[in-house]
Amino acid sequence: MRVITFACQKGAAGKTTLAGHIGVQAELAGAGPVAFLDTDQQGALAEWWNQRQAELPAFAQTVIERIGDDIGQLHQLGFGLGVIDSASAVTPTVEAVIAVADLVVIPCRPSPHDLRAAGPTIDMAQRLGKPYVFVLNGADEGAAITEEAAAVLAQAGRVSPVRVHNRYDYAESMYDGLTVMEVDPTGESAREMAELWVYLSGLLSGTDVKAPRKTPFGGRGAAAR
Repeated sequence: MRVITFACQKGAAGKTTLAGHIGVQAELAGAGPVAFLDTDQQGALAEWWNQRQAELPAFAQTVIERIGDDIGQLHQLGFGLGVIDSASAVTPTVEAVIAVADLVVIPCRPSPHDLRAAGPTIDMAQRLGKPYVFVLNGADEGAAITEEAAAVLAQAGRVSPVRVHNRYDYAESMYDGLTVMEVDPTGESAREMAELWVYLSGLLSGTDVKAPRKTPFGGRGAAAR
């Protein structure tokens, strides 16, 4: 069983939306069974999942004190992937869910505030020796700020070549416990999620996961293993 943790200090970065979509896309792509774990006190991922009709991905109740044991039990039950949503803070809880991850996904909107807020999450992942990747979320096609944000993030680590663009259907689909892949399987947003999952699954399998060179956000820049 592999584990992806979505983590970012800044709120409204899109962690929950991306976690839900990637979990469903992984299931559709045959990487499951997939289990969601929600460690954010706000419980947005759990609330969204409770609106769903589909049995998979599943949802696993956990508390931070036993998350490692719960992941072990999911593995014994035959689950292939765990997708963890975390709180928008730098806390021992977030550190614990990064510690159990095989890959940390850091969503980041192309804005100076989001770029600065990424620093503590980078530090935590590096300190724990966890590979991480930035995913530009809410990007506008061809906008200069999107390219600038990608260039800045690339100094601190790996940036997904697949960008999640600013489309209303991502949020709209989640009102009904769904995803864009289930609402419009042939749409541009569904294509983006399929491509993003292919990229992330490659990182999970150990394809070309390299240590970051340095961080421009005030971190120590220790190598991620």
